[in-house]
Amino acid sequence: MNIKYKPLEEKFMIDTTKVIIVGDRVLIKPEEDLEKTNSGLYLPPGVKEKEKVQGGYVIKVGPGYPVATPIDDDEPWKENKDTKYIPLQAKEGDFAIFLRKDAIDIELDKQKMVIVSQAAILLLMRDDDLFN
Repeated sequence: MNIKYKPLEEKFMIDTTKVIIVGDRVLIKPEEDLEKTNSGLYLPPGVKEKEKVQGGYVIKVGPGYPVATPIDDDEPWKENKDTKYIPLQAKEGDFAIFLRKDAIDIELDKQKMVIVSQAAILLLMRDDDLFN
């Protein structure tokens, strides 16, 4: 599989204000150019689904891995402690290569998306110019 990285385009941006990604999950917009070969031939859907890895842009990430907080023996129910998280490596705008078998397909704002856990992500490519 030949995957080429390009910076995230504006047309892939969706309104994710009402979307909450849970835990170590990552919302990814799969790269659409992977439906055709380098010579421009379009692949049937069955061929694309059999690929073991796929690439796409990270749209939104979850808070990370929850960390257990020590429970005080002195009436722990009185205090409302916020959950603490170990943050994920993936950040919005990254290009991710992920294991296709671990992806869950969804449709959001009429765009095909996938949800994967961070453990299914094999590689992240980040354009630092976007974040400076």
